[in-house]
Amino acid sequence: MEIDGVITTGEDVADETREFNRSLAELLASIPAPYEVDDPPATRAARARGDGPFPAPVRLPEGNDSAVPGRSGDIPVRIFRPSQARGVYLHIHGGGWTLGAVDGQDPMLWQLAQSAGVAVVSVDYRLAPEHPYPAGPDDCEDVARWLIAEAQAEFGTDRLVIGGESAGGHLSATTLLRLGEDARHFSAAQLTFGVFDLGLSPSQRYADELLVIPTATMLWFYKQFLPDRDREECRDPAYSPLYADLRGMPPARFVVGSADPLLDDSLFMAARWRAAGNAAELEIVAEAVHGFTAYPLTISKRELDKQAEFIGRAVGR
Repeated sequence: MEIDGVITTGEDVADETREFNRSLAELLASIPAPYEVDDPPATRAARARGDGPFPAPVRLPEGNDSAVPGRSGDIPVRIFRPSQARGVYLHIHGGGWTLGAVDGQDPMLWQLAQSAGVAVVSVDYRLAPEHPYPAGPDDCEDVARWLIAEAQAEFGTDRLVIGGESAGGHLSATTLLRLGEDARHFSAAQLTFGVFDLGLSPSQRYADELLVIPTATMLWFYKQFLPDRDREECRDPAYSPLYADLRGMPPARFVVGSADPLLDDSLFMAARWRAAGNAAELEIVAEAVHGFTAYPLTISKRELDKQAEFIGRAVGR
């Protein structure tokens, strides 16, 4: 269904999604939340073992580890190359700027590379709290600028797309804003359940009972990424892209679940993106929780197929 430019999907399989959510709630009730542990390295190790809300990561041989130059030294990247690449997808992983890993989504990225016909370059940006703002955004911007200059020589194409999930959606939008006029080199942005208001959008503020990233977890992430800043300071456009001047941004596709604490972030950001004169698609997935694309659900397969179609179309496949 489409209402005023907002597409709602997943109603036909909502029972399956709700049943999965009940199982996920039981799992989450049995493990401590990140803010309860308050030890990012320990939580990263637990997630690498699969002891968390997401399945254990699978590292594929198709991924190649490399590095590109950055202002603070070489930046590790993980690259997937299909047999023919019509473009390059700059991928930025999620994890609250604190917990994610560049090799945490290998099967998804390799499938995307093949389906969309793009080389994928995923950024291993520095994580908070060891490296708080601006370390992660600096790394993402530096890799984006490297691609603008070197993609043709390195991959045989200069058609670029950017995107990511959760904090990766935030860093993708922030990277485009930092690029200024050079954002024109990116033909599209895939922003998947991104966080765009670090001062707490309404849906974040009233998310105590929602799964995966309730309000307390989001506040803990912000404390790691932006230490010593209060809620209003977090709404500075340098941190929260929702409040930035969005003119000149590329076409974007936003997607978020109706049961995601970041629902309002995508609702508001897509509206501001369009109001600034840019093309924007927004899809709301019925009953989907934060991070739903990582789970074995019908809505997840559909969404990943749609992302591949959007990215492939953006590079002219």
